[in-house]
Amino acid sequence: MRRSTYTVALYLCLVFLSGILVGGFGIKLYSARAASAQTNPCSPEGMRQRYIQDMRTRLHLTDEQVKLFEDILEATGERFRALREKYRPEVKIIQEEQIERIRSILDESQRAEYEKLRAEREKRRPPENPRRPGC
Repeated sequence: MRRSTYTVALYLCLVFLSGILVGGFGIKLYSARAASAQTNPCSPEGMRQRYIQDMRTRLHLTDEQVKLFEDILEATGERFRALREKYRPEVKIIQEEQIERIRSILDESQRAEYEKLRAEREKRRPPENPRRPGC
């Protein structure tokens, strides 16, 4: 009888310890995912950080070089944003012309379905960079 009591106690301890191990691993996994979700790797900032880290590692950049590298990327980004803003009205006109031309070849039922399709696509489009596909 005494041996079976020890066996049961040993099994209970093993189950308890395995629960602690699984719980600890789960928390660590959850924390790692939560931390990585803070900077979306597909966002422009996430891609930029990954690019900087890759350059730092592969080129063995000093901290000063990394700072200068970041400044260059920021200045270039500003120039691209200004250029996109400059041409945005023209792009919008071209897009509207395309939509009107497509509408002109559709019958009434097709137009209704086309408008639904466009609304669905607009909903799925990310707000910060509407033309960039998912990463």
